[in-house]
Amino acid sequence: MAKKSMIARDVKRAKIAKRYAERRAQLKAVINDRSAEPEQVEAAVVALQKLPRDASPTRYQRRCRISGRPHSVYRKFGLGRNKLREAVMRGDVPGVVKASW
Repeated sequence: MAKKSMIARDVKRAKIAKRYAERRAQLKAVINDRSAEPEQVEAAVVALQKLPRDASPTRYQRRCRISGRPHSVYRKFGLGRNKLREAVMRGDVPGVVKASW
């Protein structure tokens, strides 16, 4: 089980990223616009750098919904490898069976 503080930190990061998503998209559009003036681009870069670090969506970690484990989380199921294996063995995940050969 992951520490509660780490899970809470990732939840906070997700909220902050969602709050600043539109502003970041606007600034990035100005930065990537080839027809924009160099002064506009530079101002947009500075404004983007002044946003909180946690406003970037790459800052928060995908975690297992059950255990909070940050590594080896399957996107399709939202579970870590251990919890996914347990769920498959119980038959809770439709269409997934244990391999045997």
